[in-house]
Amino acid sequence: ETAGLDAAPDFIRGDYPEWLSARFSAVFGQEAAEEGKALAMRAPIDLRVNILKGSREQAHQKLAHLAPLFTPHSPIGLRIDAGYKRGPAMTAETAYVKGYVELQDEASQLASLLCAAAPGEQVLDLCAGGGGKTLALAGQMHNRGQIYAYDAQPRRLMPIHERLERAGARNIQVRAQRGDVDVLSDLVGRCDLTLIDAPCTGTGTWRRHPDAKWRLAAGALDQRLQAQAQLLDQAARYVKAGGRLAYVTCSVLIEENEAQIEAFTT
Repeated sequence: ETAGLDAAPDFIRGDYPEWLSARFSAVFGQEAAEEGKALAMRAPIDLRVNILKGSREQAHQKLAHLAPLFTPHSPIGLRIDAGYKRGPAMTAETAYVKGYVELQDEASQLASLLCAAAPGEQVLDLCAGGGGKTLALAGQMHNRGQIYAYDAQPRRLMPIHERLERAGARNIQVRAQRGDVDVLSDLVGRCDLTLIDAPCTGTGTWRRHPDAKWRLAAGALDQRLQAQAQLLDQAARYVKAGGRLAYVTCSVLIEENEAQIEAFTT
């Protein structure tokens, strides 16, 4: 007799930690196991076209040898689906080296587009990290206005400098933390847009980092929730009257998304 998993709990069929079982059920309901399985599949390679250097059609042509597809939702994305095989080394591709495309998941592209950054605006990216969304915003702003890229951990900002040069982004000012100096004090109440790409459990990135779900401890969620709430309070200081505050995570959990926004706005 062949053993099967049909009667197994969702967290076993969906291949995710048991302590997340109730939280996945709250998000996905009856589809929790199927969504867990989907998060265990190999992700495609998504590219954001750098509109500072050319159109999606031009980038598509430059990468024609890789048979890229247009991303289904992002109007500035290309997708290379290698199936179960290892994808091409994009950082060695001429189109990448010359800044026509940047590696960025479609979801991140959409998050950046939903920020609706406009030419001439003052924008603060409060958790800029390696600069993926910062660069996307620079494209939307057509290098006009100013983006301030900040991260509380200066080492995370290190990749941004080379990426800025490659992309031809000229309206980005990197503000690295320097000891106890408040390097953002001049931006209080001045920003049209403040973006928080918040530290989170990363439950939405398991396709890229399949081992991450087994390294995620239950206590990490509480730590992330506290950090997110603090960032929301901090970010609000920089938004000018009539400005926008954009909050982004790469988590699927309600606690880190809808619940955080509800707590912040009530």
